[in-house]
Amino acid sequence: MSDLLFEVSQGVGLITLNRPQVMNAFGGSLREDLLACLQAMASDPAVGCVVITGAGSAFCAGGDIASMATLQAANEVGSIAERMVTGAAVVRLLRAMPQPVIAAVNGAAAGAGLNLALACDLRYAATSAKFSASFVKIGLVPDWGGHYLLPRLVGTACALELMLSGDRIDAETALTLGLVNKVLPPETLLEATLDRARALAAGPRAAMAAIKQGAYLGASSTLDATLAWEQTTQLERFLSADAREGTRAFLEKRPPHFGLGEGTKP
Repeated sequence: MSDLLFEVSQGVGLITLNRPQVMNAFGGSLREDLLACLQAMASDPAVGCVVITGAGSAFCAGGDIASMATLQAANEVGSIAERMVTGAAVVRLLRAMPQPVIAAVNGAAAGAGLNLALACDLRYAATSAKFSASFVKIGLVPDWGGHYLLPRLVGTACALELMLSGDRIDAETALTLGLVNKVLPPETLLEATLDRARALAAGPRAAMAAIKQGAYLGASSTLDATLAWEQTTQLERFLSADAREGTRAFLEKRPPHFGLGEGTKP
């Protein structure tokens, strides 16, 4: 049985972490498989949006602690360094790839699993989902970009409380904190997420890729740098086929029919 399942349908790439027996913890080849799958989808013109979810009752429980204990017993850190390099590559790619990426958090998201969800552009959670920056519980510090991602979503003080305590929070609390975009019943979470993903995949892909890039630039740069980027990018988009179609559709009072070819590669 593969540790990772994936399919592309109606413009949406669906990735399922598939180690339900260990709450989809990162072990075996799951990190590497996830990176390779995302790399393939990032450059696939058939993929306009990506959804990541977990098999069974969990989203992702983070690192495989039994494997960590084995490495500690052997005084082995080289494998941990390799795992961190792969995790960092996943996080960078999630931010760099042109498609929007939605985490459908169907259950527990802890440690690296939480930070995988945070690295996605949007997060939809089931009412049964639980979130925990749990590294401190085993004497470690957050990785997979947790120190960068969590403070930007919930603020430094709140992020520190979550990281220092390792406490679990439920989906409604996560929504209140701004950690997730939407909370849904478990039985409708995936289909509702796929509905949103299909709608995004049908949009003007080059414009949406630029919007994603601009949002992250604006969150970490200056106003002047963002204004300069907006001017350059808007002029690039103004005479594009999608912009022409969008303008005509608006004037003709009809839904736009955007092309699939523009801006699909990172």
